[in-house]
Amino acid sequence: MKKSLFLVAALLVSGSAIAATDHYILRDGNHVQHLKVTTVKGEVTVSEDVDFEANASETGRDACSADVSGEAKTVAANELVLKKHAAGQAAFCELKVHLSPTGAKVEQSDDCVNFAAGICRFSTDGKELIKVQ
Repeated sequence: MKKSLFLVAALLVSGSAIAATDHYILRDGNHVQHLKVTTVKGEVTVSEDVDFEANASETGRDACSADVSGEAKTVAANELVLKKHAAGQAAFCELKVHLSPTGAKVEQSDDCVNFAAGICRFSTDGKELIKVQ
């Protein structure tokens, strides 16, 4: 019994040593952005979801939600790139994620409107998503 318990504990510890997930949040008025970066055995997955309700300057605009996720490539020590193909489209949504010790900034390509329409966007417009500890 003790051996089984030790084996399970060792597997949990070794699994967490090769897997890590970081969460980043930005709330800007009625706009909420959540970024999740997961690393498992050297593979990086990026997932971003946004929920936007109209701010005062956007009156009359509809609320929207959008998300995009997939495997990302590490292009620099602190930069990830996610390319996601829009179903039925020739275009790719490209997110460039710039990581810092305290947060992340996201830039999106023009073709991301296929994933996030209306007032929704994945770009942080130079603002930093705060890393959740």
